[in-house]
Amino acid sequence: MPSHSGLFTIIERAARKAASRLRRDFNEVQNLQVSRKGPADFVSIADKRTEQTLYEELSKARPDWGFLMEERGEIAGDPSKPRFIIDPLDGTSNFIHGIPHFAISIAVEEPLPSGKREVTTALVYQPLTDESFWAEKGRGAWHTDQRLRVSSRRDLADSLIATGIPFMGHGDFAQWSRIFGAVAPEVAGIRRFGAAALDLAWVAAGRFDGFWESDLKPWDVAAGVLLVREAGGYVTDFRGGDKPFERNEFLAANDGLHSKLHKLVANALR
Repeated sequence: MPSHSGLFTIIERAARKAASRLRRDFNEVQNLQVSRKGPADFVSIADKRTEQTLYEELSKARPDWGFLMEERGEIAGDPSKPRFIIDPLDGTSNFIHGIPHFAISIAVEEPLPSGKREVTTALVYQPLTDESFWAEKGRGAWHTDQRLRVSSRRDLADSLIATGIPFMGHGDFAQWSRIFGAVAPEVAGIRRFGAAALDLAWVAAGRFDGFWESDLKPWDVAAGVLLVREAGGYVTDFRGGDKPFERNEFLAANDGLHSKLHKLVANALR
C-alpha cells in the first residue's frame, strides 16, 4: 500500500463523502432539477450540493486555505497558504443525460517563493466505479494502491487519443478541426468522452495514449495534469512549450508520442 500524506487522506475522505450523495442523485437523474448557466453549459443541484459538501469538509480541515471552485468561483484564503481547486462534477452533461462517466476533481495548489504556484496534490475520483486516481508531487501517481504509468506505445498508428470537441458557445471549432484533420489520419482512434479530468487520469493510467484540448478551466485540468506528469508523461501547450495553463492549451502523452503529436498539432496551426 503506498504511503500518502495526511492532507491526501483529508481530500479523499471529503470526496467520498460528497460522492455518496452524487451516486444517489445519479440514480434519480430523471427527476433532478437542472438550470442553465450559459449556452449548453448546465449546472445541476447535484453540482452545487457536491461542491458545498467538499467546501464544508475541506474548509473545516484547512480553515485558512483559499478555494477556486467551478460553481462558487474564488474564495480567498491566506495568500501564503495553499488553495484547493475543485470541480465537483466534471462531466455534468454526461451526468444529467444518465451517462455514467463523470468525476470529482480536487487539486491542491501551493505558493512558491518565486510568487508562482504549483499543484502538488491531486485526486480524480469516479463515484460510480469507485476509482481513485491520485498523485502527490514527487511520490508518483496511483490508481487506489497500484502505481500508474503512462502508455509505453511509441507509434502513432497504434495509439488511442482523447480530446474534447468544441460545442455551443465554447471553444474554437476551426482550430479544433485543423488539429483533428492532422491527427486523425495518423492514429488508431480518437475518443471524446466529455470529462477532461478523467481523460487525463486515463492518460496517466495508460488507457489513452494522448490527449489534446483547449479552452479549459483550471478546475478541469489541475488534478489531471499532475497525474500525467507523476505517471511519467508530459503535458505542454500545443507547440510543445511549458505554458499550457497560460495559453489554455493542453497536450498530454508519453515521452515517445508527445513530440510526434505536438509536431502534428503545431504544423496544423501554422
